[in-house]
Amino acid sequence: MLLEPALSNASEQPGESLVIQSNATTLHRTVRPVGVYMMRGLALHEGRLLTLDAVRGYLVAIAPDSDSTTILNSKHTEQFLDGSGLAIAGDTLWFTRENRVYRCPLTDLSGDTLTPDEFATLPYPADGVAVYGSAVYITCQKAGAILIYDAETQREITRFAAPGVGIENLTFRGEELWLCDRLERTVYCMDRATGELRFSLLTPFDSPSGLAFYPDPATGDEVLYVVYSFEEAYIRDDPNNPELPYELTFRDRTFLHPLYFRYDPQQHYTLSNGFLVEMIYAEEISPLDAVQLNGLEWRIALPAETARQKLRQVEPIGIPFTEELQDGQRVAVFKFDQLRPHESHIFGWKALLEVRGIKYQFTYDDVEKIPPLSLEFQSRYLVDDDDLAMETPVIRAAARESIGTETNLLRKILKIRNYVYDRLSYSIKPHIDTPDVALERGTGSCGEYVGILLALARLNGIACRTVGRYKCPPYADRQRYPLEPEFNHVWIEFYIPGFGWLPMESNVDDVVDGGPYPTRFFMGLPWFHAEMAKGISFETIKTPNSDVDVSIGDLAINHVRFTILEELPPL
Repeated sequence: MLLEPALSNASEQPGESLVIQSNATTLHRTVRPVGVYMMRGLALHEGRLLTLDAVRGYLVAIAPDSDSTTILNSKHTEQFLDGSGLAIAGDTLWFTRENRVYRCPLTDLSGDTLTPDEFATLPYPADGVAVYGSAVYITCQKAGAILIYDAETQREITRFAAPGVGIENLTFRGEELWLCDRLERTVYCMDRATGELRFSLLTPFDSPSGLAFYPDPATGDEVLYVVYSFEEAYIRDDPNNPELPYELTFRDRTFLHPLYFRYDPQQHYTLSNGFLVEMIYAEEISPLDAVQLNGLEWRIALPAETARQKLRQVEPIGIPFTEELQDGQRVAVFKFDQLRPHESHIFGWKALLEVRGIKYQFTYDDVEKIPPLSLEFQSRYLVDDDDLAMETPVIRAAARESIGTETNLLRKILKIRNYVYDRLSYSIKPHIDTPDVALERGTGSCGEYVGILLALARLNGIACRTVGRYKCPPYADRQRYPLEPEFNHVWIEFYIPGFGWLPMESNVDDVVDGGPYPTRFFMGLPWFHAEMAKGISFETIKTPNSDVDVSIGDLAINHVRFTILEELPPL
C-alpha cells in the first residue's frame, strides 16, 4: 500500500517503481535541548516541538533550528513527573502518566492552578497518546495493543495489535499512524483506519521515545523528528579517591534527530539514515612460531555492494594488492614470494563505505506461492559445507521440533530463530564448537548461533548462508574519531525464491534471557553492520604446493578500525 501523494514525496519515472520517501532535502541538525534529562513523547505546536522531561516534569518547547528550550509548565511540573506520552489537539494538551491519560487546556499551563482532566484509566501503564478528530489512540505495551477511545464518551471503541513489543509512542500524518518502539529500535507506518502495517524502518540510534512531523519553515519540507532517551555508561572523574580517580557510572542522554527514509514497495524495503564510514582491515604478520612460506597468496574479501551499502573507494595498506572476482565477489589478493621466519609485515585495505539502515517488508501471504528452490541453490545452500553436524541425532531432532507442522517460509524461519533463542544464552569463547555441542551446552557466541541456525534452516529446506564480518561501534555522533570493535561478528541471510536474500541477526541481540524477542533485525540491518563479500570465505591463505600448516590466527594479528566521517544526506 502506498502513501498518498499529497502526504509524501512519491515519484515515478518510466521503468521505475513508485518510491515513498521523507520530503527532507537538506541535512538537519541534531537538537540537544538545554537542561533536559529524559524526553518522552513529541508533538508539534505553533512551529515548535513540545516534549515531556520525565525526570523533571518539564513540558518544554524546542526550536529545532537551535537548542533553545522554554519550560511551559513552570508552576505545575509535579503533575508531569514520569510522563511518557504527549499530544496536542487544537488547544488541548494530552499526556500519559503511569496508567492514566489526562487532558487539559493549553492556556491553563501558565495559570496558578492546573487540574488535568482524567480521560481514561487503564489496567496497565499508558505509554503514548495521539488524537485524530474524535478518536484518541493510546499505546499500551502490557496489553500489546493500540487502544482507540471516543473523545466524547471516553469509552474504548476498538483496538489494533501493536506492531512491536516495546514501549511505543505515536503521531499522525494525514491518514497514516506512525509509531516508534523503544525496544525494537523501529518506526512503523500504519493505516490509521485499519491498523494495517504499510512499512517499517530502523532508527539510527537506540531507544526512540517520541516522534512528530515538523514543517521546515525555510523549505516547507516535512521532517520526521524522533526523540531518543537512554542511559549511557561513562568514566567519571573522582577527585576524592586518589587511588581510583576514575569510576564507571551512568547518565541520562536525550536528543532529537531527523529520521530520513525511502520506501520502495516493489523491492520490499525501506532505507533510513546512513553514514559515510572509513573502514580499515589490516593484518600484522607476527608468527607465534618460526615459519617459512614460499609463494604465499593471502586473500581478503572486500566490502560488498548491496542495497544498503555502497563501496565508494578502496586502497591498499602497507603493500599493494591485485583485485580478483570470486563467484562475483571482489577480493584483494596479496602475494609474498617468500615469507621468512620472524619476518614482519602490515598489509590490508582501507575502504570508504556508505552504510544505511534497511528493513524489508514481507508478509506471510507474500511467500505462500513462491517458486521452488532451484537445484543449484539446493546443492549449495541446503548442505553441510561448514561442519554443521546436520547428520547428528541432536540437530536432526531439533530441526523437526523447531518448526512442527509449519510450512510457510517466514513462519518457519521465525520459529527456528525463537527455538534457538529459547535454548541458548550468549557467551564469548576462544573457539567455535559444532552446532550439536553448542545446543546441548546451552550457550554460544554469534558464530555458534549462526551454526545452529544454518543447520536447522537447511534441514527444513530454507537456503541460508553466513554473512559478516564486523560491526562499527554504533556511536553515530562520535564522528572523525577512530573506533575499534572488540570482536568480529557474523549473522545469516536466508533466501526467498523469486525475490532474493534477506538478512537476519544471528544471536539474541542484547535481549534479556527469556525474551521478548524483538524482530528489529529480522529482515533488517542497522547502519553499523559492515557486509563483506557474500558466499565466499572472508580470508584465506595458500601456497602453490598447498603446504600451509599454520592458521591465519597463528600467523598474524588483525587490526580493525572504523571512523564515522559524516551523516549522509537523504536519498
